[in-house]
Amino acid sequence: MYKVGIIAALEREVRPLMKSTGWGWRVQEREHGGRKFRFLAGNTDVVLVCGGIGAEAARRAAVAMIEVYAPTVIYSVGFAGALDPSLKAGEVVQPAQVIDVTDGSRVTLSEGKGVLVSFGSVASPAQKAQLRGSYGAQLVDMEAAAVWHAAEAHGVKFMAVKAISDEFDFTFPEIEKFVDAHGRFQEGRFARFVMVRPWLWGKVNRLAQGSNRAVSGLNDWLISSLNRIIAQAPEAEANLR
Repeated sequence: MYKVGIIAALEREVRPLMKSTGWGWRVQEREHGGRKFRFLAGNTDVVLVCGGIGAEAARRAAVAMIEVYAPTVIYSVGFAGALDPSLKAGEVVQPAQVIDVTDGSRVTLSEGKGVLVSFGSVASPAQKAQLRGSYGAQLVDMEAAAVWHAAEAHGVKFMAVKAISDEFDFTFPEIEKFVDAHGRFQEGRFARFVMVRPWLWGKVNRLAQGSNRAVSGLNDWLISSLNRIIAQAPEAEANLR
Protein backbone atom coordinates (compact mmCIF):
# COMPACT_ATOMS: atom_id res chain seq x y z
CA MET A 1 0.00 0.00 0.00
CA TYR A 2 1.36 3.41 -1.02
CA LYS A 3 0.40 6.83 0.27
CA VAL A 4 0.99 8.95 -2.86
CA GLY A 5 0.17 8.05 -6.47
CA ILE A 6 1.37 10.23 -9.34
CA ILE A 7 -0.28 10.06 -12.77
CA ALA A 8 1.43 11.73 -15.74
CA ALA A 9 0.59 11.42 -19.42
CA LEU A 10 4.12 11.08 -20.82
CA GLU A 11 7.47 9.94 -19.43
CA ARG A 12 8.95 13.15 -20.82
CA GLU A 13 6.91 15.17 -18.34
CA VAL A 14 8.45 13.47 -15.28
CA ARG A 15 11.76 12.06 -16.58
CA PRO A 16 13.94 14.07 -14.13
CA LEU A 17 11.86 12.72 -11.23
CA MET A 18 12.12 9.18 -12.65
CA LYS A 19 15.92 9.55 -12.80
CA SER A 20 16.18 11.05 -9.33
CA THR A 21 18.11 8.58 -7.16
CA GLY A 22 16.53 9.67 -3.91
CA TRP A 23 13.31 7.74 -4.36
CA GLY A 24 14.57 4.19 -4.90
CA TRP A 25 12.42 3.59 -7.98
CA ARG A 26 11.72 0.00 -8.98
CA VAL A 27 9.99 -0.87 -12.25
CA GLN A 28 6.90 -3.01 -11.70
CA GLU A 29 4.91 -4.15 -14.73
CA ARG A 30 1.30 -4.94 -13.91
CA GLU A 31 -1.70 -5.95 -15.99
CA HIS A 32 -5.08 -4.39 -15.27
CA GLY A 33 -8.24 -4.40 -17.36
CA GLY A 34 -6.51 -6.25 -20.16
CA ARG A 35 -3.74 -3.63 -20.46
CA LYS A 36 -0.16 -3.58 -19.25
CA PHE A 37 1.13 -0.70 -17.18
CA ARG A 38 4.70 0.17 -16.25
CA PHE A 39 4.70 1.51 -12.71
CA LEU A 40 7.64 2.98 -10.83
CA ALA A 41 7.34 2.22 -7.14
CA GLY A 42 9.59 4.08 -4.72
CA ASN A 43 10.87 3.24 -1.28
CA THR A 44 9.23 6.35 0.19
CA ASP A 45 5.50 5.60 -0.21
CA VAL A 46 5.30 6.97 -3.78
CA VAL A 47 4.18 5.17 -6.95
CA LEU A 48 4.27 6.72 -10.44
CA VAL A 49 2.75 5.80 -13.80
CA CYS A 50 2.69 7.48 -17.21
CA GLY A 51 -0.72 6.54 -18.53
CA GLY A 52 -0.89 8.29 -21.90
CA ILE A 53 -2.48 11.37 -23.44
CA GLY A 54 -6.21 12.04 -23.08
CA ALA A 55 -9.00 11.47 -20.62
CA GLU A 56 -9.56 7.77 -21.26
CA ALA A 57 -5.87 6.90 -20.98
CA ALA A 58 -5.67 8.90 -17.73
CA ARG A 59 -8.78 7.23 -16.32
CA ARG A 60 -7.46 3.73 -17.06
CA ALA A 61 -4.11 4.50 -15.48
CA ALA A 62 -5.72 6.03 -12.38
CA VAL A 63 -8.06 3.08 -11.84
CA ALA A 64 -5.19 0.62 -12.31
CA MET A 65 -3.01 2.49 -9.83
CA ILE A 66 -5.76 2.74 -7.23
CA GLU A 67 -6.80 -0.90 -7.48
CA VAL A 68 -3.25 -2.28 -7.58
CA TYR A 69 -1.44 0.02 -5.14
CA ALA A 70 -4.21 1.64 -3.04
CA PRO A 71 -2.66 5.12 -2.64
CA THR A 72 -4.40 7.44 -0.20
CA VAL A 73 -3.89 10.53 -2.37
CA ILE A 74 -3.49 10.68 -6.14
CA TYR A 75 -1.91 13.54 -8.11
CA SER A 76 -2.51 14.40 -11.75
CA VAL A 77 0.72 16.03 -12.96
CA GLY A 78 2.02 17.16 -16.33
CA PHE A 79 1.74 19.81 -19.03
CA ALA A 80 -1.04 22.37 -19.35
CA GLY A 81 -1.87 25.24 -21.66
CA ALA A 82 -2.19 28.81 -20.42
CA LEU A 83 -5.60 30.46 -20.57
CA ASP A 84 -4.27 33.50 -18.74
CA PRO A 85 -1.96 35.53 -21.04
CA SER A 86 0.24 36.42 -18.05
CA LEU A 87 1.22 32.77 -17.48
CA LYS A 88 4.50 31.86 -19.17
CA ALA A 89 6.02 28.54 -20.18
CA GLY A 90 7.62 26.78 -17.22
CA GLU A 91 5.35 28.26 -14.55
CA VAL A 92 3.90 25.69 -12.16
CA VAL A 93 0.31 25.92 -10.97
CA GLN A 94 -1.38 23.88 -8.26
CA PRO A 95 -5.06 24.61 -8.98
CA ALA A 96 -7.66 25.02 -6.28
CA GLN A 97 -10.44 23.78 -8.57
CA VAL A 98 -10.70 21.36 -11.51
CA ILE A 99 -13.62 21.52 -13.95
CA ASP A 100 -14.61 18.82 -16.44
CA VAL A 101 -15.79 20.63 -19.57
CA THR A 102 -17.65 17.56 -20.85
CA ASP A 103 -20.34 17.79 -18.16
CA GLY A 104 -19.53 20.91 -16.12
CA SER A 105 -18.72 18.91 -12.98
CA ARG A 106 -16.08 20.39 -10.70
CA VAL A 107 -14.09 19.67 -7.57
CA THR A 108 -12.63 22.13 -5.07
CA LEU A 109 -9.29 20.96 -3.71
CA SER A 110 -7.87 21.36 -0.23
CA GLU A 111 -5.07 23.66 -1.37
CA GLY A 112 -3.93 25.57 -4.42
CA LYS A 113 -4.89 28.63 -6.43
CA GLY A 114 -6.83 29.19 -9.63
CA VAL A 115 -8.95 27.01 -11.91
CA LEU A 116 -7.91 24.22 -14.27
CA VAL A 117 -10.31 23.01 -16.95
CA SER A 118 -10.00 19.61 -18.61
CA PHE A 119 -10.90 19.81 -22.30
CA GLY A 120 -11.39 16.99 -24.79
CA SER A 121 -8.73 18.07 -27.30
CA VAL A 122 -5.71 20.32 -27.72
CA ALA A 123 -7.09 23.84 -27.38
CA SER A 124 -6.50 26.51 -30.02
CA PRO A 125 -6.06 30.18 -28.99
CA ALA A 126 -9.74 30.82 -29.84
CA GLN A 127 -10.83 27.86 -27.70
CA LYS A 128 -8.55 29.00 -24.89
CA ALA A 129 -10.21 32.42 -24.91
CA GLN A 130 -13.64 30.80 -24.82
CA LEU A 131 -12.69 28.48 -21.95
CA ARG A 132 -11.27 31.37 -19.98
CA GLY A 133 -14.43 33.40 -20.49
CA SER A 134 -16.84 30.55 -19.74
CA TYR A 135 -15.12 29.12 -16.66
CA GLY A 136 -12.87 31.87 -15.32
CA ALA A 137 -10.02 29.37 -15.64
CA GLN A 138 -6.30 30.03 -15.87
CA LEU A 139 -5.09 26.79 -17.48
CA VAL A 140 -6.29 23.80 -19.51
CA ASP A 141 -5.28 20.15 -19.80
CA MET A 142 -6.83 16.91 -21.05
CA GLU A 143 -6.40 14.48 -18.14
CA ALA A 144 -6.92 15.95 -14.65
CA ALA A 145 -10.71 15.64 -14.51
CA ALA A 146 -10.55 11.97 -15.56
CA VAL A 147 -8.08 11.24 -12.76
CA TRP A 148 -10.33 13.08 -10.32
CA HIS A 149 -13.40 11.05 -11.37
CA ALA A 150 -11.47 7.80 -10.86
CA ALA A 151 -10.21 8.94 -7.46
CA GLU A 152 -13.66 10.08 -6.36
CA ALA A 153 -15.23 6.76 -7.39
CA HIS A 154 -12.74 4.92 -5.18
CA GLY A 155 -12.82 7.27 -2.19
CA VAL A 156 -9.26 8.53 -2.75
CA LYS A 157 -8.12 12.12 -2.21
CA PHE A 158 -7.25 13.96 -5.43
CA MET A 159 -4.81 16.79 -6.18
CA ALA A 160 -3.25 18.29 -9.32
CA VAL A 161 -0.03 20.07 -10.27
CA LYS A 162 0.55 21.36 -13.80
CA ALA A 163 3.31 23.21 -15.62
CA ILE A 164 2.65 25.57 -18.53
CA SER A 165 4.05 24.15 -21.78
CA ASP A 166 2.16 26.33 -24.27
CA GLU A 167 1.26 29.95 -23.73
CA PHE A 168 -2.08 31.59 -24.45
CA ASP A 169 -1.34 32.59 -28.05
CA PHE A 170 0.30 29.33 -29.16
CA THR A 171 -1.28 27.37 -32.01
CA PHE A 172 -0.37 23.69 -32.04
CA PRO A 173 0.77 21.86 -35.17
CA GLU A 174 -1.25 18.76 -36.05
CA ILE A 175 -0.32 16.78 -32.94
CA GLU A 176 -3.42 14.79 -32.02
CA LYS A 177 -3.32 12.55 -35.08
CA PHE A 178 0.03 11.24 -33.80
CA VAL A 179 -1.51 9.94 -30.55
CA ASP A 180 -2.37 6.25 -30.77
CA ALA A 181 -5.30 4.38 -29.23
CA HIS A 182 -3.35 3.86 -25.99
CA GLY A 183 -2.61 7.56 -25.59
CA ARG A 184 1.03 7.22 -26.66
CA PHE A 185 2.58 10.03 -28.68
CA GLN A 186 4.31 8.67 -31.78
CA GLU A 187 7.38 10.88 -31.81
CA GLY A 188 9.01 9.24 -34.83
CA ARG A 189 5.98 9.72 -37.08
CA PHE A 190 5.59 13.31 -35.92
CA ALA A 191 9.28 14.07 -36.56
CA ARG A 192 9.02 12.71 -40.11
CA PHE A 193 5.86 14.75 -40.68
CA VAL A 194 7.56 17.95 -39.52
CA MET A 195 10.81 17.28 -41.36
CA VAL A 196 9.27 17.84 -44.79
CA ARG A 197 7.20 20.87 -43.69
CA PRO A 198 9.70 23.65 -42.96
CA TRP A 199 6.90 26.15 -42.26
CA LEU A 200 6.26 24.17 -39.05
CA TRP A 201 9.83 24.25 -37.78
CA GLY A 202 9.55 27.51 -35.88
CA LYS A 203 6.32 26.47 -34.22
CA VAL A 204 7.68 23.07 -33.21
CA ASN A 205 10.84 24.68 -31.87
CA ARG A 206 8.77 27.05 -29.74
CA LEU A 207 6.74 24.10 -28.43
CA ALA A 208 9.93 22.19 -27.60
CA GLN A 209 11.33 25.17 -25.70
CA GLY A 210 8.08 25.60 -23.77
CA SER A 211 7.93 21.89 -22.97
CA ASN A 212 11.52 21.91 -21.73
CA ARG A 213 10.74 24.80 -19.39
CA ALA A 214 7.62 22.96 -18.19
CA VAL A 215 9.60 19.77 -17.48
CA SER A 216 12.18 21.72 -15.50
CA GLY A 217 9.61 23.67 -13.47
CA LEU A 218 7.35 20.69 -12.77
CA ASN A 219 10.11 18.35 -11.68
CA ASP A 220 11.81 20.96 -9.50
CA TRP A 221 8.44 21.40 -7.78
CA LEU A 222 7.84 17.66 -7.39
CA ILE A 223 11.31 16.79 -6.13
CA SER A 224 11.26 19.62 -3.59
CA SER A 225 7.67 18.96 -2.47
CA LEU A 226 7.32 15.17 -2.35
CA ASN A 227 8.47 14.78 1.25
CA ARG A 228 5.90 17.37 2.34
CA ILE A 229 3.21 15.66 0.23
CA ILE A 230 4.01 12.28 1.77
CA ALA A 231 3.88 13.71 5.28
CA GLN A 232 0.49 15.35 4.61
CA ALA A 233 -1.07 12.36 2.85
CA PRO A 234 -3.97 10.79 4.76
CA GLU A 235 -3.43 7.45 6.40
CA ALA A 236 -4.82 4.40 4.64
CA GLU A 237 -7.41 3.63 7.31
CA ALA A 238 -9.15 6.94 6.66
CA ASN A 239 -9.78 6.00 3.04
CA LEU A 240 -10.83 2.37 3.21
CA ARG A 241 -14.38 1.86 2.03
